Amino acid sequence: MVNKKNCLLIVHDVYQEYNFFPLGAGYLAAVLEKNHYSVEVYCMDVFHYTNEQLTEKLDESEYDIIGCGFMAARYTETIVDLCKVVNAHKKNAWFVLGGFGPSPISEFIVEDTGCDIVAMGEGEETIVELMKQKLSDTPALASVLGITYRDGDNIKKNERRPLPKDLDSFPFPAWHLFPMEKYLKSARRKHVEDDDNVCSVLTSRGCVARCSFCYRLEKGMRIRSLDNVMEEFLELQRRYGVTVFRMEDELCFCSKKRILDFEKKLTENNLKVKLIGQVRADIFDEEVVKSLKRTGLIFANVGFESSSQEVLKYINKNVTIEQNINTLELCKQEDIPVGLNFVCNFPPETKKDIMGNVKLMLKYTNYSNIRTIRPVTPYPGSPMYYEALQKGLLKGPKDFFDKFRNSDLIHTNFTRYTNDELFEILLEANSILIKDYFENTNGDMDAADELIDQFRSLYTGKNEKFRGTKVHAKERLEKVLKV
Repeated sequence: MVNKKNCLLIVHDVYQEYNFFPLGAGYLAAVLEKNHYSVEVYCMDVFHYTNEQLTEKLDESEYDIIGCGFMAARYTETIVDLCKVVNAHKKNAWFVLGGFGPSPISEFIVEDTGCDIVAMGEGEETIVELMKQKLSDTPALASVLGITYRDGDNIKKNERRPLPKDLDSFPFPAWHLFPMEKYLKSARRKHVEDDDNVCSVLTSRGCVARCSFCYRLEKGMRIRSLDNVMEEFLELQRRYGVTVFRMEDELCFCSKKRILDFEKKLTENNLKVKLIGQVRADIFDEEVVKSLKRTGLIFANVGFESSSQEVLKYINKNVTIEQNINTLELCKQEDIPVGLNFVCNFPPETKKDIMGNVKLMLKYTNYSNIRTIRPVTPYPGSPMYYEALQKGLLKGPKDFFDKFRNSDLIHTNFTRYTNDELFEILLEANSILIKDYFENTNGDMDAADELIDQFRSLYTGKNEKFRGTKVHAKERLEKVLKV
């Protein structure tokens, strides 16, 4: 019997064991079901299904729409071949791509992949309209906002769809369609216990800032009501025993008031939780950090980016070095581990600035994981991407993807150094950080040397598949990190 569903949502593989619940697919599935369409998900990420298995799946099934979202970093390695499979076996389905990767360069993506449609930006309203058009006797894609599509030999781009303002109106992600047992135990870190269940949530969309390397198209920030957030927390605890909530917002706590109100709502709902989330340094004071500790924040991701004020100004970070250090000191006092996120590859940057990053990272590390510095990539949609076009460093999206190999490699060099010189600086900086980690944890300096050798091989082009230490990929790090 042929499997027939309105929509198949493919969650592509990222070739690692550290996988988060795919919120984008979860929300799309939920709004489709709310509108009485049948949905199936195909989780290549946690099951590591191959393209050959995907072929078999498509051959034995029929769909009206097949969808897949992706980030630009996965395009060449994963999406191009996946698209070939879907196009060859989709039958009469519309093949729709979406997400941060294709949205800024939608016309190129339609032409290059052969997909039928790119949904630009947030897709909940778009996917429902597309399904209505697909099932119509006279489909009219010209009427659907927020898409770029193939019309015969032409590629047409419609006006952008206005952003949904009322995030509370969306149903919670369709968790029941996903292998939750896989996701709940996948995203582990030092401060997550073996008996914890972890799930990703989204309490807001957008950000108050616009950093130069950010590829988000939308401006501003929209937030869910805290009552709506608490309802989701309670539902995840009831259904799946979730104890750790990964807040995947670009900025989950945007103000002091939001933080204090969040703590109050948790208390009112008698919710005991552990939280992981993104926070800006410019909102931290003693009252804020104590409140975050009481709410259950076990890891604060902060984009410090650089120890140089000149670099922070170029990035358009709108924070000061003093605010960054204040945040680090306050979190240290309350024993809240902080993600030491530092990057490089900016025009005003010097070796002294990069080694200044190392100094700060050594002073404030909590050894919850190995932190290293990576060069920024000018992903399509970011101000740095358009700067690269203006300066002649890139010719367009095809040139970008022809050059892209790995997010830990220099893609487009914005600095005063040659690539070899910058890689030499990075190897020196990251070697210090790696050795310090092993010296202060298990003392296995042979493992430290082996990991440094992997970075050396990466930087010299001998092993471009290595993706640094933030990715907990068993097949790549188990031996080195003795996981």
